[in-house]
Amino acid sequence: MTKRIFKSSILASAIVLVLGMACVLGVFYQYFGGQIIGELKKEAQYLSYGVELEGEKYLEQIGDQDSRLTYIDKDGNVLYDSMADEDSMENHRDREEFQEAERNGFGQAERMSDTLSERTLYYAVRLSDDSVLRVSSTQDSVLALTVQLIPPALGILAVLIILAGIFASRMASHIVGPINSLDLDHPEENEIYEEVAPLLSKIHRQSGQIRQQLEEARRNQEEFGIITENMQEGLLVIDAYTMILSGNSSVWRMFRVWEPKIGESVYSLDRTENFRRLIEQVLEGEHGSTLLRIDNEYINLIANPVSRDGKTVGAVLVLMNETEKVERENLRREFSANVSHELKTPLTSISGYAEIIQGGLVKDEDIKKFSGRIYKEAQRLIQLVEDTIKISQLDEGENPYEWEDTDVYAVAKDVCGHLKDVAWKKNVHLFIEGRKTDCRTVRHILEEILYNLCDNGIKYNREDGTVSIHIREDGENVRILVKDNGIGIPGEDVNRVFERFYRVDKSHSREIGGTGLGLSIVKHGVTFLGGTIDLVSEVGKGTEITVILPKDGRKEA
Repeated sequence: MTKRIFKSSILASAIVLVLGMACVLGVFYQYFGGQIIGELKKEAQYLSYGVELEGEKYLEQIGDQDSRLTYIDKDGNVLYDSMADEDSMENHRDREEFQEAERNGFGQAERMSDTLSERTLYYAVRLSDDSVLRVSSTQDSVLALTVQLIPPALGILAVLIILAGIFASRMASHIVGPINSLDLDHPEENEIYEEVAPLLSKIHRQSGQIRQQLEEARRNQEEFGIITENMQEGLLVIDAYTMILSGNSSVWRMFRVWEPKIGESVYSLDRTENFRRLIEQVLEGEHGSTLLRIDNEYINLIANPVSRDGKTVGAVLVLMNETEKVERENLRREFSANVSHELKTPLTSISGYAEIIQGGLVKDEDIKKFSGRIYKEAQRLIQLVEDTIKISQLDEGENPYEWEDTDVYAVAKDVCGHLKDVAWKKNVHLFIEGRKTDCRTVRHILEEILYNLCDNGIKYNREDGTVSIHIREDGENVRILVKDNGIGIPGEDVNRVFERFYRVDKSHSREIGGTGLGLSIVKHGVTFLGGTIDLVSEVGKGTEITVILPKDGRKEA
């Protein structure tokens, strides 16, 4: 701003000085012209006395003069001219200065001379015999005098411009100084030129509006940040060049990225073909979605383009973890397939035996044996349906029973009583260690848990084996350990035995019976009661399953 004021000031000063100098020279020019006219007048009056006395001879005797002398009779004929041949000159009666001299006794004029072809000043005096004496001088003399003044005038002009520059610089600094020292954070507290006061008032109002808008924008940004950071879904915004503009913590967690990759290409997160095709599709302006597999998780990616003025300028990507949904769907399919398979086997047996009996191919004494097999397979079907219903109820969180204060030791004792005959047939010994232990739970579900754990311990045990139940309080929990010294479970199968219909040795399992849902019922039951379950097993040495349940039943539904 200082430079602009300085340039404007020096330019204005220079223009004023140049115009002023031109005016001064013009005034001098006019002044010198007036001076010459005065001199011509004096010279004409002085010479008129001599001409009155001696006529033309006097003019001839004078000799060379700076001025041009012309003597004209009353008829306008030139009698004498100091610079031209009078015989060749035109009649001067029509000359302006001649006519004026005839009327007033003197006259003056300024025009281009026909004889000298120069701009000339004329002064004429009428004599007593009505003749006219004219004295003239060219304007070159006036111009010459004026030109002589130009060099000193230019010198003075240069000095004045330099001084104007110095003063302009100081004036600009003096003017801009208060403006540069303005406190724009508090505009109305400044003491400065009155002309600036309206501007400062406007700045003050606009500053208030800007602060209010910034505060509102900050609040909106914080609210947006809080919302996006607390979203389970991942949110990612990219531009038209695949560069990441923003993302929430969920999206970095889903892609296993520990630091935000703002400003990098979105392809740095996933380089699979499905991901790349979806990004290309959305940046072409089309909506799309795909299912990504990241480690052991399934991520549903939904992409929506962002358009401005009909042109795609970026995209918003929403990622939802659907691992549980996919796994449930897979479990449902697997469950349906397993149920179909498990139902088909006993139904095939029942149908085969019934067909043989119907065809009369069975002896009378064998009908009872065949009927027993049909009954056994039917019971197996009933057990399978009942176990399936139990699993479905636990899956849906259904509980037709009441939560109540229950003695876990008494429940374990009842379970052992129910399994006593089964254990005796397998020559397996049942033991209970513990004492009365109260726990608020669902008694029926607790019975199912203990029954299935002990039943499995008996079925997959060796001759003269043992199954023991250890019950004890552990702070706010009840710890139940069911331990056997049976055949054990291979390490690769330990994490799968709680899956529905999963059997470690399918051929051996068929021989000992069961539906393959026992441990799955146990896991779902423990989860429903708010507890945890842990399994430790070694092939040939046995299995230990620990169930921990909260005493206060805080998972009560």
